[in-house]
Amino acid sequence: MNSYKKQLEFLDWEFGIFFHFGIRSFYPGHRDWDGKDMPPEAFNPQMLDCEQWISTAKQAGAKYAILTAKHHDGFALWPSKYSNYSVADTPWKDGKGDVIREFVDACRKYDLKVGLYYSPAQWGKHTIAFSNGKEYDDYFINQIGELLTNYGKIDYLWFDGCGSEGHEYDKARIVAEIDKMQPDILTFCDPEWTAGVHWIGNEDGYASLNNPLIVSSTDFSELATEEQKLSSSIFLPAECDAKIRNTWFYDNNEDTLKSTDELFGMYEMSVGHGSNFLLNIGPDFRGLLPDKDVSRLLALGKRIRENYENALPYTNPVKDGDIYTMEHSELANRDWSKPYESRLSNCIMISEDLTNGPSIESFSIYGYLPNYKKKKILLFEGKTIGHKVICKFSALRCSKYEIVINRHSGDYAIKDIKAFYVK
Repeated sequence: MNSYKKQLEFLDWEFGIFFHFGIRSFYPGHRDWDGKDMPPEAFNPQMLDCEQWISTAKQAGAKYAILTAKHHDGFALWPSKYSNYSVADTPWKDGKGDVIREFVDACRKYDLKVGLYYSPAQWGKHTIAFSNGKEYDDYFINQIGELLTNYGKIDYLWFDGCGSEGHEYDKARIVAEIDKMQPDILTFCDPEWTAGVHWIGNEDGYASLNNPLIVSSTDFSELATEEQKLSSSIFLPAECDAKIRNTWFYDNNEDTLKSTDELFGMYEMSVGHGSNFLLNIGPDFRGLLPDKDVSRLLALGKRIRENYENALPYTNPVKDGDIYTMEHSELANRDWSKPYESRLSNCIMISEDLTNGPSIESFSIYGYLPNYKKKKILLFEGKTIGHKVICKFSALRCSKYEIVINRHSGDYAIKDIKAFYVK
């Protein structure tokens, strides 16, 4: 499968769940790069149930899931032959357990795309020392090789750039090895490695309303002070990651659980601005998702379905040059002897056909008034459309919508236009 097709499929996934789970789940209060020792003996999730994680994600409407196979602390959730800091060195299942196996199997059972996170950088007492960069890259390739050859098809490999600022990886060699092992895999990484998916540049879950898919620079690390300039402009979808609490891993901080309103806003400003939304939940020391986090995630899924599953009854868009119009079907076929039936709307969702690349650079949305049917007012102006853009405005009874494409860089096509009343 070519890279562009994989990227378009990724945008169709839209909503994923990130699971940060590992040695940190048993050491509340620890933070990235804090240097505090976390002995492996503490890792013992006696109620581990990856099916609970994935069935919850499925119920919430997620289409993919990602698990932290190895975070910055270096602890591996599988029995890695290249580390003395893994599940094999713990009392859990007498050192014979494999969280990755249970996670991958659960994803396949519930038909979610399988994603694995791997941090190339690591710190702490159990860090393996290397005398040169090649040795470090060998270690990197060997561990990734275990993940990509022992668990069947992996759909998505997520590399964290944080902590790697001081090491120059042999990118071409690493990418070539990954491609040999999993030729259809999609990768989240520094785009100078390979064109896949890039980080939106914040961990708050938001993308700008103007969110182009063709980019010439990207953010790639929380620790970097400026964007990275790319050698050329490329097609590169973005992903918006965010935490359901204020930490990635489970901690004693239930009071920081975000509200359904805030999470719904993240969805609308990530998926609704043409990117994917990746929401993190940290399974606890039992190996289960905390009850209140589950309730909040399911409430988010319910809110998304209630608002965006069923569009309002407008006619299919009619194209005339660069103008698309759609009438409220209750008005178009109205029996004037019956009471007025038009419903409120406050949102237009537009999708661009990206088969031949994005092209639309500016658009406007006009609404025709319910009684003065020849009068239209400007409701919304935007720039990029891409995979999907959610355009919200104040509620009104609109007899007809008009979407005008003001500027485009080449041939374009609109895939879909729908109207909603979002509460």
